[in-house]
Amino acid sequence: MSMSDFPTTGDMLLRRATLPGCVLADSTAELVTCDIHLSNGKIAAIGPHLSVEAPVVDLDHAMIFPGFVDLHTHLDKGHTWPRAKNADGTHLSAVQAVMADRSANWSAQDVATRMDFSLRAAYAHGTVAIRTHIDSLGNQLDISWPVFADMRAKWADKITLQAVALVQLDAYSTDFVERMADVVASFGGLIGGSGALQPDAPALIKRVFDLAVDRNLDVDLHVDECGDPQARTLSLIAEETIKRGWQGRVTAGHCCSLAVQDPAYAREVIAKVAAAGMNVVSLPMVNLYLQGRKPGTPTWRGITLVHELRAAGVNVVVASDNTRDPFYGYGDLDLAEVFREAVRIGHLDMPVGSWPAAITANPADVMKLPAGRIRVGDAANLVVFSARDYSELLSRPQSDRVVIRDGRVLAAKAPSYRELDRLFAQSSLKGEAA
Repeated sequence: MSMSDFPTTGDMLLRRATLPGCVLADSTAELVTCDIHLSNGKIAAIGPHLSVEAPVVDLDHAMIFPGFVDLHTHLDKGHTWPRAKNADGTHLSAVQAVMADRSANWSAQDVATRMDFSLRAAYAHGTVAIRTHIDSLGNQLDISWPVFADMRAKWADKITLQAVALVQLDAYSTDFVERMADVVASFGGLIGGSGALQPDAPALIKRVFDLAVDRNLDVDLHVDECGDPQARTLSLIAEETIKRGWQGRVTAGHCCSLAVQDPAYAREVIAKVAAAGMNVVSLPMVNLYLQGRKPGTPTWRGITLVHELRAAGVNVVVASDNTRDPFYGYGDLDLAEVFREAVRIGHLDMPVGSWPAAITANPADVMKLPAGRIRVGDAANLVVFSARDYSELLSRPQSDRVVIRDGRVLAAKAPSYRELDRLFAQSSLKGEAA
């Protein structure tokens, strides 16, 4: 299967496609075989044995996903690895490396260059929407948020962008966060932060919600990103969400420590999270990379209790997180890769069932977007794989996929790293690279 197999007119009948049932409105099956008619950039019809006047592409059971939705990324950190490596692979070293690189290099031009590069890669892979966390402490607040706004406008017809302010949780004990919240509100963003094992966590979480409620902001926090069972911020956030009536407006990323806590306590916390209507984002590749770093062989996978959370009715999402920066030295904002690794790391395959919704419909619901599903009348944004079932899909990188945007085959390719080198050199921003 290649781009040449598809018509260029935008009007086509995709015959014998295989779809995850969870992306269809009326199916409980794991996989569904059907035809899809695309016309005028929209999905015109879905069903078995459609009869329409349109060029036919016989997919021979090739799988189709809706355009991907990446709910947790760090576009402002991406592709700094050549000049800001993680010395030992630990979370602490990642923080230190980012702080040094941010202080030395994160001008508006530098952030914009790397953001745009990342977005071009995500677009080529089939992503239609991204939420990014934005480092917002100190001067970076006034540098990166205007860059984000420019990127949001530039990419508006290709990728829908949302942004979250990211600071260490202890910043909420200072007056700075008042201005930060005002800036975030002015740009239509979300309020967030990162912290674990904070002795004054109850007061800090309360301050987060004070600002969120006062300015009518949704909340998206990095939560308990460690393997210490004493990290118990998630429970506090769930309680505060219910207390403030902020159900459906709070997202918690990572939640790693939940997996190493006493099972009875974990069940109690999960029940609170479900009652609070919270969303939980698992970042399997980054957590596998950072968590449990020590000399010798790692002994745990770092991810949260995704099966137990979903079984309790929590909206569970899987996302990319960091890309070629000190927190994760790899990645390309390719949610097909993220899904493949999530299945392997989290055992999401007995059966795969509705887990494809974790990179499509579930995050789209969090972002309040009409995306992530395949429905009549929706924009024809699809990712077509040559794979015919999950065994084939999850066994290869699927680099031969065909991305369809608004009914037309997308010619975009992921940009070359050499191009990024040239962009840095032209801007005198490259810094010291290995």
